[in-house]
Amino acid sequence: MLDPLFLTPVFQERIWGGTALRERFGYNIPFERTGECWAVSAHPNGASKIASGALRGMTLKDVWDQYPSLFGSSNMREFPLLVKILDANDDLSVQVHPDDKYASLYENEPFGKTECWYILDCSQDARLVLGHTAKTKQELQQYIDTNNWKSLLTEIPIKPGDFFFVPSGTVHALGKGILVLEVQQSSDVTYRLYDYDRIDEHGKKRDLHLDKAIDVICIPNRVSRYEPTSINYKTHTFTTLIESRYFSVYKVNVHSSFSYESKDKYLLLNVLSGAGSIISTDTRYSIKCGDHLLIPYGFGSFTIEGNTEIIISHP
Repeated sequence: MLDPLFLTPVFQERIWGGTALRERFGYNIPFERTGECWAVSAHPNGASKIASGALRGMTLKDVWDQYPSLFGSSNMREFPLLVKILDANDDLSVQVHPDDKYASLYENEPFGKTECWYILDCSQDARLVLGHTAKTKQELQQYIDTNNWKSLLTEIPIKPGDFFFVPSGTVHALGKGILVLEVQQSSDVTYRLYDYDRIDEHGKKRDLHLDKAIDVICIPNRVSRYEPTSINYKTHTFTTLIESRYFSVYKVNVHSSFSYESKDKYLLLNVLSGAGSIISTDTRYSIKCGDHLLIPYGFGSFTIEGNTEIIISHP
């Protein structure tokens, strides 16, 4: 019998982080500026560990390498996705990520970084940066040289429940007062374009990566909004957030029950609120807000009972 793999998240300190991860999910966060919860990760900069069962204590990276049957017939050498929850207690730097080809060529990394955001919560006046106004590379360079960020950057007001797709090459930044779930390619390559001239606890500005950022920024801007589609049932609401070449992401609001067939995929589940149970044949697994788990390949059909909101994703 295959069991779900419950994962212990890894927390990352960030200059812009806060305590919302403790307040929202009850996590025992290690820093007062905890910016990131790496909820599902096999990345060497912060690999999740299996929390229970026969594989308890192993990292997701180890499980990927040693038990490939749990992930089906994947032709990828590395686990392809990374799921995070970000607490933007302050503005994040304006940044951009490379695509697979650039990351391989210049960073010796297997993946670039295309990502997406589901806004869990935000302040009433919260905004994010998504895209830019430059029509040519020369115009982009002129905006940067003259420090004219206000004219260059495109800001968008947001609200809880909004969803954004952020392909590699997109200029972007979360603003202050945003809590977001992020599904992304398993990459930690970021090129900072602008950091508001902030200084860290040592009185130094963080490094910028202007040359590489300018190399990978899409010009002209090609940001497109994805409108999630929802289907309401008596027992649940199923929302397709996105289906892309890198990942598919869905949201399920379970009112009483929801049945799903994992078919030929392994699934990543992130419990955003409430509590319930996953039921497979005669086995019941309890889930609660803040849990993160992987449903292995071959698990088959299952039912979620309870009152809970869950993000489901897969490559």
